Formats: sequence, structure tokens, C-alpha cells
Amino acid sequence: MHTIHNAVRTEQRPKKKPKKLIKIAFSKRTTIIILLVLQFAFILLTFTTLSSVSAYVRIIFSWMAIFLAFVIINTNENPAYKLAWIVPLIAMPVFASVLYLMLNNQYSSRRLKAKYAKKLKETKKYLRTDHVLMHSIRRENRDFEKLVRYIQMSGGYPAYTNSSATYLPFGETKFAVMMQELKKAKKFIFMEYFIIDDGKMWQAIVDILLEKVEQGVEVRLIYDGMGSQFTLPFRYKEKMKEKGIKTLVFNPFRPLISSVQNNRDHRKILVIDGNVGITGGVNIADEYINQKNRFGHWKDNAIMIKGEAVWNFTMMFIQMWDVISGERTRVDIYRPDEACYPPTDGIIIPYADSPLDEENVGELVYMDIINNANDYIYITTPYLIPDNEMVTALGYAAKSGVDVRIITPHIPDKWYVHAITRSFYKDLMDLGVRIYEYEPGFIHAKTFVSDDDTAVVGTINLDYRSLYLHFECATYVRNSSCIPYIKEDMLDMFENSCTEITAEDLEARSIFDRLTSAVLKPFAPLL
Repeated sequence: MHTIHNAVRTEQRPKKKPKKLIKIAFSKRTTIIILLVLQFAFILLTFTTLSSVSAYVRIIFSWMAIFLAFVIINTNENPAYKLAWIVPLIAMPVFASVLYLMLNNQYSSRRLKAKYAKKLKETKKYLRTDHVLMHSIRRENRDFEKLVRYIQMSGGYPAYTNSSATYLPFGETKFAVMMQELKKAKKFIFMEYFIIDDGKMWQAIVDILLEKVEQGVEVRLIYDGMGSQFTLPFRYKEKMKEKGIKTLVFNPFRPLISSVQNNRDHRKILVIDGNVGITGGVNIADEYINQKNRFGHWKDNAIMIKGEAVWNFTMMFIQMWDVISGERTRVDIYRPDEACYPPTDGIIIPYADSPLDEENVGELVYMDIINNANDYIYITTPYLIPDNEMVTALGYAAKSGVDVRIITPHIPDKWYVHAITRSFYKDLMDLGVRIYEYEPGFIHAKTFVSDDDTAVVGTINLDYRSLYLHFECATYVRNSSCIPYIKEDMLDMFENSCTEITAEDLEARSIFDRLTSAVLKPFAPLL
């Protein structure tokens, strides 16, 4: 019987393969890849042909590449980003010159930047400094007061008391809390996510959202056009609208070579009735709660805020909504209810970072924690691609006696990013930084904790995309009751889930691995 059954299965398999191949060949993903490859091939072929036909064309583009190199050198961009462009300009002057001009002179990018700047200016009056709180902070700690002032003045988001913070150490924990809080919604639900995958996690959430719509609760949803490109059905926005869920797509992905496609909405924000806010690394997909095994055990985290500080998250969402939709939301009706303010649990600052201004808020907050640490800094990041300033700061902290430890994944989700991540191990270890890999699988959490009094949990990776190209958000907590739990989670990983990288491990890397890292590292800011 087993032989017959196996024979039948063997005969049936070839029939399924053509269907699967046809489905892949005509899928949305394949179409997009082909269109992008054709565009690159067309640009390369056109200008390679021109340069081979005429020596004058080669000379013109060589001089253009030199000119662009000088232009790039004199910009305010990060030095590593400059190098990532100058290398191809030297190696392929024709192709790189045309590509650079295309990507850096586009109306869509300038239009988005203008709209976002205008909206931030319009809504600035709703995010006011608490001068009594600032005076109290100044008396307690002048260094901390400078950071709070910077986040308020340059980032746009003030600090709060009258708020509490709860650490959620796993995606599963965040999902369970999220479901509980969604069921309590009475007025409105705002959701903004980089990835939404139409799986078990999302369907459970949708069931609650539809119940809330029937109860008269306003539900708004934003998802990123790139992050959710291959995870949601076609015309999903329209389908959600038909069900009563107001839905927008940030920067819908189009298979065109465009700089605006680099600016993604990488934020993860949930706001319920203005009184509850959740952020962190957890997207809405089954792997984040280990219902799907993609890269071993998926370790992530989140933080839940209750009280006055949730207002910053509400404003982040409204600002983004109005930029995408062109609407002007009535802001005041979404304020938190003072009757729901919890007892003060330290100082809490939800903040955002935009790629459309000159402020690298995400990186500078991290740098401030590093520079002011006295005892320890524990960091988790899925992608460790720091710029020179970050490497220098981490090295200085380690050399001055601070216990600096960083956890990265052992099983990567992107092999090329992991190759670049590992290329930084030796530099950091030589400076005294201790590197660990999360052995059971992939760690996606983005966390800093320092000196038992400071922590950040959010969406901001230690790579160029998060620090320079994406819309991001995080929560800074000071003297909060959640900080010991964040530290405990870190210590548990160091002890039970992580392997510390040693000099011997670095020596054991294969020649291919080292070569891959060396080749990709200069291009890290563009990947």
C-alpha cells in the first residue's frame, strides 16, 4: 500500500510543477523585477553604446563624473554615502553619472519634502513644551535637559510625565496586548505599519477592527507601499475602504528607478482612543509572532505607552495621514483623556525621525546615550552598519570603561546585509565592544538600554536606511519602571540565547565570506 501511495504521489508531482512555475512567472513580484532590470539594462546599454561609438561622449561623461564627484564631496551627506557614489563614478562614469542625475533631481521627491515640511509647521502648535517639566529636568540633569530640548526643537516632539511605559519582550507578547487593547477601543484606532501580511495575525486583528467599525469606532490604517508590496492582495486599500476601514498607502511602489522609492515608512504605530500607544520592531506578519518559521526563532520587542505621552504618536500618525491624503484632520478631537492619565512613571518621549530634513534625530539620540553612559550600554539591532561617527563613539565608550555589548542575528534575513554586518565585527571588537549573535534565529528588536535609567525601544536600526532614508519612530524612557525589565531581557539573552563572537571566530571566516564583505561594504549606504 505504501508503495502504491508513493508511486501515485510521484506521478502527481510533475503535474504541479508547471502550474507553480507559471504562477511564479506571471506573479507581481516577477513582473516588477523584470521591469526594474530592463530599466537598468536600457540605461547601461544606451550609454555604453554611445561611449563606444564616440570618444567625445566618453570624454564628456568622464568630465561629468569628475564634476559630480566634487558636487557630492561638497554636500552635507554622510561621508560613507559620498564614497558609495564616488566609487561607481570612477569605475563606470557614464552609467553612474546618468543614474545619479536621475535619482537626485526628481520632482516627486521635492514635492513630498515640501508637503511634509508644511504639515510639520502647521501642527507644531499642537506639540508644546512643558516649561515646568523642562525646569525640573534642568535642575536634575543638564545633559539630559539638552537632549530633551534637542528632540523638542529639532525633532518636534516634547517630553511628558503623566504617563506609563510597559515593556513587551516578544512579538507574541505585543500581539496579545494589542488584541486586548483593540477590544477596548471606543473612539478611534490608528494603525501605521511598514509590513502587513495577510496571514493569521492580521486576520485576527481585522476581525476586531470590523467589529469596532460596526460599533461606530473610527479606524484608520496606513501601510507602506514597498513593505507590503508582496504581502497583501491586489487593490487591498479599496477592499478595506469598502469594509469601513479608512486606508492609505504610503508611497505606493512603482517599478521605476526613483529616489523617492528609497524613503519608506518604516514606522510601527498603534494608537487607541489617544490613551494607548504601541511601537517597536513588530510588524503585522506571522513570523513576528513565530506562527511562521522563516529564519529560526524570531525575537522582537515593543513598548506600550499609556497617558499624556501617547499624544506624540497620535500627532505622528495624523501628520503622515494628512501628507498622504491632502486632508486637514481636526487634531483636537483626538487628544488623550486626562481622566485616563496613569501615575507618572518617569519621563517618556515618543519621537519620530524623517529623511526629508537635515536632522538625524534617530542617530543623535543613540549617540547621546552612548556618550553619556557611565556603566553599560546594551544594544540589539538586526542590521549593524554604523557610520564612522557611531563606531568612534562606541569605541570611545568601551575604551573609557563602559561595558558595551551588541546583539545581532545569527540567522540573517538578508545575506548581503549580514555579510556587511559581520564586516564591522573586527573593527568594533578591536575597540573593546563585545559582539553577540542571537543563536536561535533572527533578532529584529531595535533597543538601547543604559545605566539602569535610560532606554529606547523603537523601529530604528543601526544602518543607513533607518538612520538616513526611512521614516522612523521610537520611545525614549528615563527613570521608568520598565527599564529593569528591558535590562533583564538583555541579560537573559546574553546568558541563554547568545554566543559571544571571539577573535577565533573572526579568523575562521571563509575567504569567500571575507571577500563578499569587503566588496559590499563600500556600497552599504546604497543597499
